[in-house]
Amino acid sequence: MRAANYPAPREGTFTVHDFHFRDGETLPELHLHYATLGTPVRDAQGVVTNAVLIVHGTTGSWKQFTSPHFADELFGAGQPLDASRFFLVLPDAIGHGGSSKPSDGLKGRFPHYNYDDMVAAQHELLTQGLGVNHLRLMMGTSMGCMHSWVWGETYPDFMDALMPLACLPVQIAGRNRVWRKETMDAIRLDPAWKNGEYTEEPLQGLRAALYIMVIASSAPLQMQKAFPTREQADKYLDDFMRTRLAQTDANDMLYALDSSRDYDPSPNLEKIQAPVMFVNSADDFINPPELGIAEREIKRVKQGKFVLIPTSEQTHGHGTHTWAAVWKSYLEELLAESNRMP
Repeated sequence: MRAANYPAPREGTFTVHDFHFRDGETLPELHLHYATLGTPVRDAQGVVTNAVLIVHGTTGSWKQFTSPHFADELFGAGQPLDASRFFLVLPDAIGHGGSSKPSDGLKGRFPHYNYDDMVAAQHELLTQGLGVNHLRLMMGTSMGCMHSWVWGETYPDFMDALMPLACLPVQIAGRNRVWRKETMDAIRLDPAWKNGEYTEEPLQGLRAALYIMVIASSAPLQMQKAFPTREQADKYLDDFMRTRLAQTDANDMLYALDSSRDYDPSPNLEKIQAPVMFVNSADDFINPPELGIAEREIKRVKQGKFVLIPTSEQTHGHGTHTWAAVWKSYLEELLAESNRMP
């Protein structure tokens, strides 16, 4: 339930005509769904001073940011992203939510988008669809975290600050690549998938893919607390699978995971000009702290700071990225240090 102290999001869809993807594929119409809160403010030169872009994770949508543990901590009066002061833009990335995606009809013939395409489309939405020519902050979770790095390198002068939450600024390799490939292979190797041209969901492959994802996104401490008996754990998994199987399209899931295939911001981290507050949690299965990658790479960012949140009763594994109470003090620090409060 939405708290009463911030306005209801306003939804819309912006259409980009003749969108060209990086691999040469095109769409005559690319529909980009989004929600906004607040109103843009411009300075005397016409530059928007209070816009905040918040981008969701793989297979998610803007609606994940309406959860009480995110929105109720950030969007209300006096909170870090007070919607009466900021113009909050929550897009559905290509292939997700209400934006154009394979399940709309093209199925396996949908263009094979990547993170560069998704960020370019977000830029089109802001500049052409919403008239936003500058960002006070770009923040993203998981996939959106990775988009933060792409944003900072592709449009280094477009934002005052960046806050990547739950990712690493290097190519997806090691165990992170392995679980993603396992998930994609589970779908592709199901005979019912039919190269994406199925008329009924390839349930065997989709079920295996979801089994992998539930572990990758989980937090052992939270799951043990929530399901302390075998019966409770079994019921949770059965309920989860029943719900997700009814909601998930195999092509949409496959494309969303595959879009990370050539992500690698590491060669160009020095191009990032904006202050960066980079936050991971120690119980993140997908981005485990023992790799030491975050600490190494943040040294190459001119105004970069990395925070590793220790495992605790308050962290939720990879999903800590949407439990704002755990990290919002770092957001407040970033906004203060980047020094353009509206």
